[in-house]
Amino acid sequence: MKKTITYLTVFFIAITVLSSFKKGEQKIQSDPSEFEILVQYLEASGNFINSELAPAIIQASEIKDNLKNDKYLVLDIRSEGWFDYGHIKNSVNVKGPELLTYFEDEIDPTSFEKITIVCYSGQSAAYYAGLLRLAGYNNVFNLKWGMSSWDSELAQNIWVKNSTDNFADQVETTTNSMPQKGATPKLSTGKTDAKEILKERIEAAFAKPYKEFIVKAEVAFENPTDYFIASYTDAENYNLGHIKGAVQYQPKTLASTKNLYTLPADKNILVNCSTGQSAAYVVAYLHVLGYNVSNLAYGSNSYMNSALVEKDLNGFSDKEIQNYPLSE
Repeated sequence: MKKTITYLTVFFIAITVLSSFKKGEQKIQSDPSEFEILVQYLEASGNFINSELAPAIIQASEIKDNLKNDKYLVLDIRSEGWFDYGHIKNSVNVKGPELLTYFEDEIDPTSFEKITIVCYSGQSAAYYAGLLRLAGYNNVFNLKWGMSSWDSELAQNIWVKNSTDNFADQVETTTNSMPQKGATPKLSTGKTDAKEILKERIEAAFAKPYKEFIVKAEVAFENPTDYFIASYTDAENYNLGHIKGAVQYQPKTLASTKNLYTLPADKNILVNCSTGQSAAYVVAYLHVLGYNVSNLAYGSNSYMNSALVEKDLNGFSDKEIQNYPLSE
């Protein structure tokens, strides 16, 4: 009898220990990673990158029509020298990496209807606008084509020079399969609160120069296997031609319930849209999430401009230049 009681006692102790172990194991398994916490928070907080609000691009004509509207603020992130050479009336010169501090300490962003970030081409402005959107500033936009849309002289060394057909004969029209869902980036902020993780990731993103995200067309065409190329375009653009190996990612499909987890965490993701501007918003988003990501400079306009112009698929041409007055 005593032996039976002893056996039963040992049995129940073993069951209790095993049960505790399994509960602990389940807890470990159920604790979300920083990446998952951040994705869930961003998707629950408007899911900007996958919404109809993205990309937040504004036309030059709207800025021109609101030059006297004090609810429209234009922030020019070009160099001081180029700003002094010619800028949009009433615009303010602010360095790109200092925009977050400017929003937090220098202005009341909520007092403006629209805040437009302006650069040379629209691409770096789109990147910073994307970061500010993630930070919760929902009235931030970038000027389409940058200052190239405002003045023809400013456009010459930017969009005019970089809109080419240099690799139009090297594009492919093959449909490349999207990978299966896989591992996700590992963030290491040490935070468990979503807002704190986001704050640290955005601050780190502002500290990294935008130029480090840029990949030129000649590099991509020469070494396409160095990248996982995400063609962030609709089917018409993709089927018209893309860099060898590029996989189509339809805009608005980078949610956790759709295609986000198919992006590789162990490769340099090169995002290619038609102009480099929609891609810049994606680059901002993916970089904050911890992906190794780059932007194809000037998008598909850098290698097959004429085809885009002919098909009216965001191809840059002289008609995009408005030749509005500049202030000195």
